[in-house]
Amino acid sequence: MRYELCASQEIPEGQSKAMKAGETKLVVYHLSDGFYATQARCPHVFASLGKGKILKDKCVQCPLHRAEFDIRTGEVVKWANFPPGVQMLNVVRGEKPLDTWPVSEENGQLYVEI
Repeated sequence: MRYELCASQEIPEGQSKAMKAGETKLVVYHLSDGFYATQARCPHVFASLGKGKILKDKCVQCPLHRAEFDIRTGEVVKWANFPPGVQMLNVVRGEKPLDTWPVSEENGQLYVEI
């Protein structure tokens, strides 16, 4: 299903915005090559990726345990590694990629396909 999100100018390049599309919570990122959407929560222990840091114009870093995900594909780049000792939790919370959805821009508006 296609959902209208917001005006593209609401998300400056290098920034992100948490929002909902229907019942789906997501984060929309504006990278140098376009707009992308991922699930809103880190799959490690569900911290908000809306508060995450965009790294090297391609990854989002979870603000809690510093897991890193490729924004374009959802792939895990680095699994949770902070603070020391969190790796013990990783035994039961194994690596899991982010869900991603395509974002399109038409006439200054952003849309996502869920």
